[in-house]
Amino acid sequence: MLQTAKNVPVPPPDEILMGENFEGWSDALRDELLHGMANTQVGQKLLSASERVKVWSIVLQPGERIGFHRHDSDYFWTALCEGRSIQHSHDGRTRRVVYSQGQTRHVAFAPGEYLVHDLHNVGDAPLSFITVEFVEKASVEPASRPSAPNTRMEVCS
Repeated sequence: MLQTAKNVPVPPPDEILMGENFEGWSDALRDELLHGMANTQVGQKLLSASERVKVWSIVLQPGERIGFHRHDSDYFWTALCEGRSIQHSHDGRTRRVVYSQGQTRHVAFAPGEYLVHDLHNVGDAPLSFITVEFVEKASVEPASRPSAPNTRMEVCS
């Protein structure tokens, strides 16, 4: 995220800040955030994992939502389809985000930093991402790796 001269974050041009300080959040959404603070499953399906990376997929149908999850490893995501979402984050912000097909964003964390957020598809078409987390050590059982070298996903239809 860009910074202003007074070190206040400025959302990228494809993001619109809709609220701050938990404005408009229901009690249920706040409770869900508290329970999601430790959820490190950052996608719906783990496609591949090694000691260095985890590759996740997310496919949300219109109106579908993935709950709060925690990012504390550097990562990047790529939008496989164009679409729109609303996200709530642990700092109390609510953002509307517009994605273009192929758009990629890299996120890096300093020691102790993290991001907890949800993702709600508010568009009229499926919203699909690949997220790659960079992990130092991952204890992943071989059974959780894809059985075929080329895992296919149905997206954008």
